[in-house]
Amino acid sequence: MNRPAEFAAIGQPLRRKEDLRLLTGAGRFSDDFSLDGQAYAAMVRSPHPHARILRVEAARARALPGVLAVLTGADAQADGLGPIPHDPLPKTRTDLKLTGPGGGAVFIGPHALLAVDKARHVGEAVALVVADTQAHALDGAEAVAVAYEELPFVTDAAAAAAPGAPAVWDEAPDNVLVDTSFGDRAATDRAFAAADHVVRMDAHVGRVTAVTIEPRAALAHYDPAADRYTLYAGSGGAVRQKRELAAVLGIAPAQLRVLSYDVGGNFGARNRAYVEFGLVLWTARKLGRPVKYTATRSEAFLTDYQGRDLVTQFELALRRDGRFLALRASNISNVGARCVSLSPLGKGSALVTGSYAIPAATLRSRAVFTNTMPTNAYRSSGRPEVTHAIERLIDRAAAELGFDRIALRRRNLVRPSAMPYVNAVGAPYDSGEYKSNMDLATRIADWDGFAARRREAKRRGRLLGLGLANYVESSIGAPNERAEITVTPAGRVTVVIGTQPSGQGHETSFAQVMADLLGVPVECIDIVMGDTDVVSVGGGSHSGRSMRHAATVFAKAAAELIANGKSVAAALLDTPADAVTFADGRFASPTSNRTFDFLELAKEAARHDRRVAATADNEMHDPVFPNGCAVCEVEVDPETGWVDITRYAAVDDVGRCINPMIVHGQTHGGAAQGIGEAMWEQCFIDPESGQPLCGSFMDYGMPRADSLPSFKTEIVEVLSPTNPLGIKAGGEGGTTPALAVVVSAIVDALKGYGVRDIKMPATPFAVWRAIADAKANAASR
Repeated sequence: MNRPAEFAAIGQPLRRKEDLRLLTGAGRFSDDFSLDGQAYAAMVRSPHPHARILRVEAARARALPGVLAVLTGADAQADGLGPIPHDPLPKTRTDLKLTGPGGGAVFIGPHALLAVDKARHVGEAVALVVADTQAHALDGAEAVAVAYEELPFVTDAAAAAAPGAPAVWDEAPDNVLVDTSFGDRAATDRAFAAADHVVRMDAHVGRVTAVTIEPRAALAHYDPAADRYTLYAGSGGAVRQKRELAAVLGIAPAQLRVLSYDVGGNFGARNRAYVEFGLVLWTARKLGRPVKYTATRSEAFLTDYQGRDLVTQFELALRRDGRFLALRASNISNVGARCVSLSPLGKGSALVTGSYAIPAATLRSRAVFTNTMPTNAYRSSGRPEVTHAIERLIDRAAAELGFDRIALRRRNLVRPSAMPYVNAVGAPYDSGEYKSNMDLATRIADWDGFAARRREAKRRGRLLGLGLANYVESSIGAPNERAEITVTPAGRVTVVIGTQPSGQGHETSFAQVMADLLGVPVECIDIVMGDTDVVSVGGGSHSGRSMRHAATVFAKAAAELIANGKSVAAALLDTPADAVTFADGRFASPTSNRTFDFLELAKEAARHDRRVAATADNEMHDPVFPNGCAVCEVEVDPETGWVDITRYAAVDDVGRCINPMIVHGQTHGGAAQGIGEAMWEQCFIDPESGQPLCGSFMDYGMPRADSLPSFKTEIVEVLSPTNPLGIKAGGEGGTTPALAVVVSAIVDALKGYGVRDIKMPATPFAVWRAIADAKANAASR
């Protein structure tokens, strides 16, 4: 780094400079924007999981006060609107290559803005009402009458893959859009044949939703003089939204400006465009006035892209001494009514062996359509599901075969000397010290003191349980990223970057990296994001990519900027450019006693009509593999099934840590998110009616401050060799092991009853039911 050591910013726990703006109401969230004369949009949504649309009767709605338009799928089709061009297949060179059945192309199901022929899930938009007020728009939507012919439906992934299931799409009559196998089948079969023990486990990690602080919103304006659209909408990446929505409208990308500033929660749910974004753009032009849409909370529960929903079957072959020999696995991902993202299936498939040196493995990865809301990448996309599968399988192996669960893991963890390590399905782990992570996690959780605490809990009539889960996750996160850096005469460094935050603190941590690279104060750096008239290239914030991609492209741009600075300094000092040095944040020449830092140089250069600026692009294909370990302790009331989390410890190897305060916060939030899924959260769909039954906070459980303990967390920095700063990722590791470790702890608490597993969410009723069933089974024997 070029900054003087006494001012070094990387690794410092600097307070987030964006927090003052966000906490004092000065944020710029989607619903904060309004335009003169704006109209309001409301959606008419299907009440059926699968139905043919016979007709849409809109005359009564059009006659209501304030209603400006009622538009249908046929209207959108007539105006030439295209489907959202989802591109769900991972494409970096190290991704597992998912294919359709028989190795063919993957049919994803076109995502029209408004359904034309059929509604394929409850909540699918079938008509749009625009009115002068939101109340009038909602009244108009209520007055639209849609005649449906109900059709057979399927909502469960395993049922959708079974012969004879109702077809969601005629183009995929068996509902299977992906069916690909990985690994060495012959080697796996030989290992299983020679194994002393085989342990099996099936699991279903159910469906959840992101529950963003701000429900999604969009405001569109059309300028007929310039033939140009503007959209205000929070997202995971404004550049991507611009490209996709321009394709929907059939216009050149230059005709659309997207403004995506502060994003009120994402976690993956906002990484892909929504139909309402295209609809407000279309109607703004059609009506000649701005159009705004804001989802209600119930609409968000019903129609935000959802997460998880993976069915797994795992078999582990072991030698008599506990050495893992091979793994057989099957994953079935429920993509919903159309395929928005295959990231959960692809990323999870690559990590089926977890943190362990399993010599041989075979995996069958399938994705199926169902009559449900589409799923998308959701925090730590695909990795918590497979981590839950392998870690719970190891717990079961330890319990059934008489091994200590820590000793069994320690025997089989990938060793540091094996790094870089290619696992049995081809994922190239870059670096890590997995055993050290586990040892540290058990130490800060006081694993050795658990027995005494369990005895004390028993005296109070409570059951204490202890769980542990190791994890490894991946971060790739293409596509291309660009940084444009300008040092201004006013003493500021402006950094334009395409990856944008949804609460992660990029304005602070990005500035810390630039401060060290350029040797300027953090407070002089302005990070510019979210406006596609300024940001021309960028992949957005997803897949744990932001800091690694930004820091890498910053390093490239800084090298260019230093070269540019040397040229400018050479002219000012009347010396050859190769005689100018840059060290400790200053430009100097042996032929002059004058020196400049970047800010001084830019001010002096402006007097001579020179600029200090640089641009760099970078596309990263090398993955990194953050890793760590979590330990959870729970106390169960056997009379009510109530579970209290009494201790939670986490160790995360994030590679180079830019701001430990932010990373610890990410771990806390990620753990809370995973704990919520393990214990309370569930997008439950009634199998008899296909109706989602969790449409409000009255019926969707959430983690709260008083339901979580103070977390004990440690950051480990084993640098990655794949990028200049050695960064891995820190935003998703808190979530990855949380499902497994919470369930492990609860099952450990209930093991005296003979309970071997519990389905998520492990609500008090589910825990009470497991205890009651175990007692009944024991009494019947």
